[in-house]
Amino acid sequence: MGKGRGKGKHGVGVDSMPTPPDGGWGWFVVLGSFLLHVVADGIVYSFGVFYMEFLTYFKGGKGETAWVGSLVPGVTFLVGPVTSALTNRYGCRSVTIVGAIIAAVGFILSLFAPNIYYLFFSFGILSGLGFGLMYLSAIVSVSHYFESKRSFATGIAVCGSGIGTFIFAPVSNLLVDEYTWRGAVLIEAGIILNCILFGVLFRPLVVKHENADREYDEEKGKQEEKEKLMKKPAESNGVQYTDQQGDLPDIQKTGTKDTLAIPNKHLQNLILQNDTNQLFRSEGAINNIASKTLSASPSKQSFNRQTSTQSHLTPSSGPMYREDIFYSGSLINIPQYRSNPNLFITSITSLPDVIPDDQDQDWCLFRCLGLSPEMRDAIRQMMDFSLLKDVIFLLFTISNICTSIGFNMPYIYLPDRAHEVGINKTDATFLVSVIGIANTIGRVVFGWMADKPWVNRLMLYNTSLFICGNATALSPLNDSYPFLIGYAAVFGAFIGVYVGLTSVVLVDLLGLSKLTNAFGLLLMFKGLATFIGPPIAGWLYDGTGSYNIPFHVAGTMVAIGGAMLYAIPFVQKCLGRKPPTDEIELSAPREEEMKPLSA
Repeated sequence: MGKGRGKGKHGVGVDSMPTPPDGGWGWFVVLGSFLLHVVADGIVYSFGVFYMEFLTYFKGGKGETAWVGSLVPGVTFLVGPVTSALTNRYGCRSVTIVGAIIAAVGFILSLFAPNIYYLFFSFGILSGLGFGLMYLSAIVSVSHYFESKRSFATGIAVCGSGIGTFIFAPVSNLLVDEYTWRGAVLIEAGIILNCILFGVLFRPLVVKHENADREYDEEKGKQEEKEKLMKKPAESNGVQYTDQQGDLPDIQKTGTKDTLAIPNKHLQNLILQNDTNQLFRSEGAINNIASKTLSASPSKQSFNRQTSTQSHLTPSSGPMYREDIFYSGSLINIPQYRSNPNLFITSITSLPDVIPDDQDQDWCLFRCLGLSPEMRDAIRQMMDFSLLKDVIFLLFTISNICTSIGFNMPYIYLPDRAHEVGINKTDATFLVSVIGIANTIGRVVFGWMADKPWVNRLMLYNTSLFICGNATALSPLNDSYPFLIGYAAVFGAFIGVYVGLTSVVLVDLLGLSKLTNAFGLLLMFKGLATFIGPPIAGWLYDGTGSYNIPFHVAGTMVAIGGAMLYAIPFVQKCLGRKPPTDEIELSAPREEEMKPLSA
């Protein structure tokens, strides 16, 4: 079995996981994800238009008003683990629909805002929660439908973010001019509700059981099979249960110890093979047989705890049970997938390791909230803080925190900065559109480059952030409109790497088995950093009366976030760590595996 492959308390067999079609209805899923990115990201990243209106209407400070804009993306990232749990339990379609409704309600409630603090809850927290539910579902839904074509499909979907920013910046400005900010917010609430239709396209994949599985289930349910399995010929020194046809393992009871003697051919069935259904079909058969034949045994509970029988094999097809669900690149770039796709998928389709009963008490909140097994497993995967002990991941996390502090600065402040130096409002708003279209081009180009074997993706990631940060830090040197357009284009193109290549670089550094855990923790830290970034810049303006210092600070933080990652190869060398390979082991049974299994 592959490294990192485990089974959780509420296990799932590979045969219960749907096979991504790499096309078909998947292209409608891509369309829905693309349109959802257009609307959600387009509205979020065009907040700079509303920021100028809120400053005028509520007469608040720039730092205070910036909280509204920072809360939306901050909450969107911060609720990532919760969204993953809900998606694992209820599916992408349901979570997206609920998210669209919540975001729209948040916008509608903002119409009644008497002060800026009211908008913190309605426009910031409530709408951010809705966008967070939609954001993660839009990513997961595409990955759930694609494997070999995933990079191309994901690239199309996320391009909606840049296109949406390009469209909604002037549209929001037009709506504000025609209907004031309240009318614009109401109209955009109606646009958000269209995401319900996009979410409907996220049709869940259906598990298609093989004929052999159905035949086995039918035979298992027959009364004559039950009678044969429960038949117990008496002996003087104990009880022996024997399979008359030689197809089932012999289960013997001697004294107080139960012994499950599995013949050689049954052990061979337990070896992971190219047929991904075979492993769990054979294991399930033996476990079910064992549980039935030992039903009268005094040591039944002990045996069930060690073999994790029927409850362990409860079928589920939650997308979070795939370790590669957040991987945005094509799986064909992974050598193990190219050599044996079925075997690779088997190795990455897993649950968290079994949690001992004494340690499980730490998660008593799960039981208090009545969370389902799927939700518990997803949260455990994404919120395992032990990964912070990894120096490489800790360095990458600090880099992401620095970058997130300066990431949203241009989206919020660039229009107001341009307007202050005498550029008319329409042209100032167009700077955000430039960021959006450049972002789309950058994601396509850098995504294509990242798939090439001759490209060092970590260096591409580092260098892009370093360039983006320096451009932001140096942008106050000139406030002419052509210069600002050039800055917006550079920022938009290179900042796309921050979102598009994060999961790919994580896999290069940590391996695929740790991606879900790393991605969940990163979302949380990025959300916290996004909370404080724009308000800090606003307070710096309030204290200095100029946007120069805020842009210097924000750009320096992004540049530091990129520069510090250049040290990762050196740290890896000092630690003696080799790049993760996610090897898949396929071995023959050893002699000790041929011995009877004792309970």
